[in-house]
Amino acid sequence: MTPAARLQMAIDILEGLEKTSQPTDRFLKSWFRIRRFAGSKDRRAIAEQVFAAQRRRAQLSHRMGSDTPRARIIAALLERGEDIAALFSGGYCPAALTDAEQAAISATPAPAPDWVTGEYPLWLEGELKRAFGDDLPAEMAAFIERAPTDIRVNTLKASREEVLAALGIEASPTPFAPHGIRIGGDATQLSKSPLFESGAFEFQDEAAQIASVLCGAQPGMRVLDLAAGAGGKSLALAAAMQDQGEIIACDVRGEALFELEKRSARAGVSIIKTLPLDHGQPSGDFDLVLVDAPCSGTGTWRRQPELRWRMTPGWLAALTQTQDKLLDQAAALVRPGGRLVYATCSILPTENQDRVEALQVRRPGFTPINLAQEWGSRPPPGLGPDFRASPSKTGTDGFYCAGLRRE
Repeated sequence: MTPAARLQMAIDILEGLEKTSQPTDRFLKSWFRIRRFAGSKDRRAIAEQVFAAQRRRAQLSHRMGSDTPRARIIAALLERGEDIAALFSGGYCPAALTDAEQAAISATPAPAPDWVTGEYPLWLEGELKRAFGDDLPAEMAAFIERAPTDIRVNTLKASREEVLAALGIEASPTPFAPHGIRIGGDATQLSKSPLFESGAFEFQDEAAQIASVLCGAQPGMRVLDLAAGAGGKSLALAAAMQDQGEIIACDVRGEALFELEKRSARAGVSIIKTLPLDHGQPSGDFDLVLVDAPCSGTGTWRRQPELRWRMTPGWLAALTQTQDKLLDQAAALVRPGGRLVYATCSILPTENQDRVEALQVRRPGFTPINLAQEWGSRPPPGLGPDFRASPSKTGTDGFYCAGLRRE
């Protein structure tokens, strides 16, 4: 494909993303699956253009005074000093520049407000300032960058040292998660590697690995993962429990639990039992209940930049109601002396500490656990009584974790 044809396809993809709720990476896979004329180099170049236009959407739109996909691509080319008129020439290339576009290119843009340079919705500014205070500009700048690829070694199958030696690509131990590896080289083929297929590792960001450690799972426990999804944390807990005990993994999405069953078989885990919540409800008392709650995903903005602009105040309010319901359900299932762990991949206080504090008002028999005291030496940044991770602080996704003990 010519450079101009790649640009047109990037514009087409961005227009398609405006009409779907799919994540960008999943949409790209579907797009290229039915357009096999695009070679691997073409696909890589187009994907990079699409992600760049998503990560810096507000800044690129501000530069052109327009939020259309075409305007964002023009702004990106303008920053790189490309010959835009030569690339926008019609055919299976972008149509020729309009008079309005030429005027926008020639104009000097007004100074960008903070929400534009920070790439976040203006309506979220107050909540983000609650989260980060004076550090907000630096934190938001870090969220614009590409996220690294982390994996968690499955200690039921291998040690971290063994996996590091066998990977064959640039990699190093994660700074804080005891079984994590950060990939420095190309990670695109890792999911097809014999190591992965043997169950030696799973893909998991270091912050989520740290949260799994903070759950304090031990062999022989009875554990409930109340919103398990595809079970990344259930698998981590099973490894920490040496595959001894019982884990009930629940979710409203049966297809996610089916994926967990496949992952469990690959990982050599036998203690996870899946329970679709439309088929039944968990019962009995549990030593540990994990609520990895549905959330805004603001902590994953580096991986899913489109989420910034899909959020609405109403959607966020509905999420907090769901989080409260799950916490109430979880609290009723914790045995006396047992532990309730609440986690989200969100950076917003309204989804995090506000929800934990509200639960304590409703359930005064639950008291906070100081997670930093349990960690011991060399705790990760952001770990205090609770755990608050972000790319700027910890080099991970944004994440929150808090622990409560039932008296």
